Amino acid sequence: MPKDTQSTLGVIYENWAGYNKRLKDCIAPLTNEQLSLQPAPRMWPLGQMVQHIISVRAGWFSGTLQEQDNLMNEYMLWGQPDSPERSAVELVRGLDETWAFIESCLHRWSPADGAKTFPDETEDGQVVEVSRSWVIYHVLEHDLHHGSEISLILGMNGLQPLDI
Repeated sequence: MPKDTQSTLGVIYENWAGYNKRLKDCIAPLTNEQLSLQPAPRMWPLGQMVQHIISVRAGWFSGTLQEQDNLMNEYMLWGQPDSPERSAVELVRGLDETWAFIESCLHRWSPADGAKTFPDETEDGQVVEVSRSWVIYHVLEHDLHHGSEISLILGMNGLQPLDI
């Protein structure tokens, strides 16, 4: 049996990249009408959930982790209640570009870099220190959480869910 030399983090990052591709694949064919699907009238439409994934990625990696990038600054504004609707093409581009930004950071940082901390303001206004490793995991779990919601909405409406 061949010895696997890929690190645990490498496997996690590789699978996160695959998840991002599968998320893009299920969003790409959607019409504007399908992007407006909601699980209930008071809940976010599917397109806004995708915008939220994009803005959170940009906010944590560019904003909180201080990896400044003008494009990411623009994406931080997506997904707000007053954000304009975006087409599937725009959403896929946002997923692509935020993932490329994240991936470039992940390849550049060493495991030791994960211990570096950054200030983050909580919802109640307190400033806490969060580690780079915590942010990476938090954004990964956020992607998975909202991707699952997106998959459920698609499946409930007879559309192709996220293939995981």
